[in-house]
Amino acid sequence: MLRKFKEMAKGKLKEHILNHRRRQNSVHFSDTTLRDGEQMPGAALTIDGKVAIAKALAELGIDSLDAGFPIAAESEIQAMRRIVREVKGPVITGLCRMRKADIDAAYEALEEASIFKRGVSLFIATSPIHREHKLRKSKNEIIDIICEHIQYAREKFEIVAFGAEDASRTELSYLVEVYTNAIDAGATSVGYPDTLGIMTPEKVRYTLDYLRDNVHNNEKALHAVHFHNDYGLGTANALAAITSGVDVVQGTINGLGERAGNTAIEEVVMAIVMNESQYKKKVFVDTTKLVPTSRLVAELTGIPVTKNKPVVGETIFQTAAGIHQDGLMKHPETYLPFMPEKVGGEEIEIIMGKHSGQAAFDARLRKLGFELDKEELAQLISQVVDAPKAAWEDPDKLLLETVAAIRS
Repeated sequence: MLRKFKEMAKGKLKEHILNHRRRQNSVHFSDTTLRDGEQMPGAALTIDGKVAIAKALAELGIDSLDAGFPIAAESEIQAMRRIVREVKGPVITGLCRMRKADIDAAYEALEEASIFKRGVSLFIATSPIHREHKLRKSKNEIIDIICEHIQYAREKFEIVAFGAEDASRTELSYLVEVYTNAIDAGATSVGYPDTLGIMTPEKVRYTLDYLRDNVHNNEKALHAVHFHNDYGLGTANALAAITSGVDVVQGTINGLGERAGNTAIEEVVMAIVMNESQYKKKVFVDTTKLVPTSRLVAELTGIPVTKNKPVVGETIFQTAAGIHQDGLMKHPETYLPFMPEKVGGEEIEIIMGKHSGQAAFDARLRKLGFELDKEELAQLISQVVDAPKAAWEDPDKLLLETVAAIRS
């Protein structure tokens, strides 16, 4: 009788959580920088570094943190315990294989957290190549393993996520069986991972629409996606998934992760925020913290941000082209999709070089205290545009020396 009562209570709590999330009409972001991001070759985080990033992600407004793989090392458990104690806001989860020891390790790491703020993410591969060569299990055996371990996890956690590894290479008819059984077993969310980053937006929409129409109990769980970026389509695929109605997008800051990385959270956030009329979804992310968070992650992981990285790159608010410089000086929105302060970036920077135009040269010279007439300005430009690259490392020095030469 007591067991039946507990099962009813769990069902009511699960229903409450799902209804609350859906009423918000928002896209929730799950960040895996601390787990999948750290798997990027060359990335390494100390416990202090993980806690610092977790705090920044919480301030950013991330809904849940994939904080580590607790069975892997005692340091993972220690880091997750500190995150639970020191970071308030997001749900903290641990990644687990379909093994009871993994689930127990996750509980050990997260037991101090509120039942509403801790969870596990269970995964197992489902594609033919993984079934045959890695797992050496039949379809039915895998489904039995999924159900057994979700039910076991539900004894310790209210929030139990399930992901079908290599879902994008799994037969759709089998995925329907997998997700249907996972939800019946008690999964509070089911995830679609594109483990090899091979999907396109068109395939994403078709696949997710198919699953929505054929998984008969899909309303009993939240739906999440986890895309990799091997074709450079991580952001596009995430946006396609949002148009198909997914509840949760998982990604990383700066797109860190295995091989070509994961969906870059900052890109998806800004695409939604700047196209609100298209997506019609709320985003509970403080965009003004995107650049500072990006830089913190780069510093602590040791993986620098590519200069022209969308949203957070160094050159986003810099220009060296004359036409763009002229437009930006007249009105910044002529050549910017959003202002620097929108993402916490620095002010617009006009970079002087051989591609700069007359307006930029004139403005820079006035700032240096020189007002040249049209003839002098034309003469200066003709002399400096072909200056060697090394001379442009100190453009002010180059301009001052050229002015002195013209007026001597």
